[in-house]
Amino acid sequence: MTYNKKTIEDIAVAGKRVLVRCDFNVPVKDGVITSDKRIVEALPTIKYLKAQGAMVILCSHMGKPHNVLDAKLKLNKKELAKIAALPAEEQEAATAEALTKAAKDRKKLSLAIVADKLNELLGGGVVFATDTVGEDAKAKVAAMKPGDIVLLENTRFTAAEEKNDPDFSKELASLAEIFVNDAFGTAHRAHASTAGVVQHAGLPAVCGYLIQKEISVMGKALADPERPFVAILGGAKVSDKLNVISNLLGKVDTLIIGGGMAYTFLAAKGYKVGQSLLDTEKIDYCKEMMAKAEASGVQLLLPVDTTIAKSFPDPIDGPIDVEIVDSDKIPDDMQGLDIGPKTMELYANAAKAAKTVVWNGPMGVFENPTLAKGTIAVAKALAESDAVSIVGGGDSAAACEQLGFADRITHISTGGGASLEFLEGKELPGIACLQDK
Repeated sequence: MTYNKKTIEDIAVAGKRVLVRCDFNVPVKDGVITSDKRIVEALPTIKYLKAQGAMVILCSHMGKPHNVLDAKLKLNKKELAKIAALPAEEQEAATAEALTKAAKDRKKLSLAIVADKLNELLGGGVVFATDTVGEDAKAKVAAMKPGDIVLLENTRFTAAEEKNDPDFSKELASLAEIFVNDAFGTAHRAHASTAGVVQHAGLPAVCGYLIQKEISVMGKALADPERPFVAILGGAKVSDKLNVISNLLGKVDTLIIGGGMAYTFLAAKGYKVGQSLLDTEKIDYCKEMMAKAEASGVQLLLPVDTTIAKSFPDPIDGPIDVEIVDSDKIPDDMQGLDIGPKTMELYANAAKAAKTVVWNGPMGVFENPTLAKGTIAVAKALAESDAVSIVGGGDSAAACEQLGFADRITHISTGGGASLEFLEGKELPGIACLQDK
């Protein structure tokens, strides 16, 4: 799937109310934002619109705040059913306790903390609305002048957001005259604030700078890559990457498989994999993919050696005793938890020889220092490569950032699930609804 969408520079925004869907789903601990990366990445779009004299209305989700409370701050059906199963004399106290806890949890997911951070980064001028489409939001939007910025409260404070409810979509759209999607991380979701404001309310829609970068860099890599084109796929399960593997086999020169999913491929080659993660239902699929690779002249690389241990680390980052064995010699009572040193060298050399590299998924249990070596080797190879290097969000992106390689990677995607579906060739609803050039 390739996109050629209009951007904020292709539409007149001066004096217009512009609703901008951002991804402000930032990590928060003890009331403090621990990484403002997603907020910083939204700034170019916000600053451009402000400079052009638009009235900028920002919206985003954070977490899943409606899991317990519905839009009217009552306990939802699932929570009420749990309480109804209790003895009658306990139900009143359980209801009060659940409401108190839910209200506290919801308060933790307010975007007020994001408004404070935006004011810090922009030097002030950001007004926070305490609701999304209610009286406060409407009043603050109505009072806006060109260049003003209003941030609406968490869009997921109502379940209508994720249901892509037509009425909620229309209410949200009624605040603005133009819609800008700049939240690639949720572009694979057809929610009210990512697609519904266009589908149900017909707002003219374009992309911001962040989505423009995502679709241009990844789109070119898939549609017209400089060759050799190498894709590196890791992660736990083959089932998570079925469509990605199939789609990429028609595009790449080399496909590299690592992580837990590699053991199903090794089993498909007839190797014993001991206690390693194995998806027995996907062995035939792996055989088909290996045959497809051979038939299309694609080099498919699997681990030639493996880092093994008696059991999964507990705690996940705790000390662990490991051995290195050839991948066809994993003992019955051991499990593979990372690629071995020969495989690290093999994969690194393939990455360094490439002109375009796409990487999605770690090579092992990278949360553990002993089992992170394969993931580190791949990240380092991409950082040292002259290739156009693209890291597809999620754990791979986290690894690059934690290891200090992020500034040497051409593009790190802001969306794990969205980038995965992009690599699958799926249409992303939050981008498909935008105007074509």
